[in-house]
Amino acid sequence: MTASGPTVSFTQMKDGTREDYELLEELEKPFLAGTADRLLRELAAQAEETLSGYQITRLEHGLQAATRARRDGADLDWVVAALLHDIGDRLAPQNHDRMAAEILRPYVREEVSWVVEHHGIFQMAYYGHHYGWDPEERQKFKDHPCYSSCEQFCERWDQSSFDPAYPMDPLDSFVEDVREVFARKAYAPEVLRAGEVHGLPDPA
Repeated sequence: MTASGPTVSFTQMKDGTREDYELLEELEKPFLAGTADRLLRELAAQAEETLSGYQITRLEHGLQAATRARRDGADLDWVVAALLHDIGDRLAPQNHDRMAAEILRPYVREEVSWVVEHHGIFQMAYYGHHYGWDPEERQKFKDHPCYSSCEQFCERWDQSSFDPAYPMDPLDSFVEDVREVFARKAYAPEVLRAGEVHGLPDPA
């Protein structure tokens, strides 16, 4: 497929001119601005192409987790992270947690991206023994300041969100939340808030 519109002059990056890279910088802006909508489309696709065997789809799982976070009075970072924590399932089923964390990392505080990155290991506490895995592998992070946040994320919002009877909020209700988070300046110190650990809000 041939690109439409203006293009760079080079076929190797090392041959690019300043004008080429200025063009790319301008063209990148609307592409970056569309990140939230691409993620929302990926979430919607999880309603059709999903892991078999569960009583709900992966989309519904994300909606349930985010709804629980929202109803607990969680802030925007937590709600969007709960919604997107399994966004990598279709493309990176063996490391979906790290994929989701990398998507979120530039736009949420470090505590939240750490929890998303490690939730897969923490979730093993519920089922690892059935496969002969170490269900307490998460103990290697017991001294990490975000340990309790991840433990609670999994207990309250993740492992509990596989219930077809749970009244979850629809995807449309999270659209503006996702757009607000991904409209932030990537990696801005006031977004990352390095070293801050607030934990989860008290349960509703």
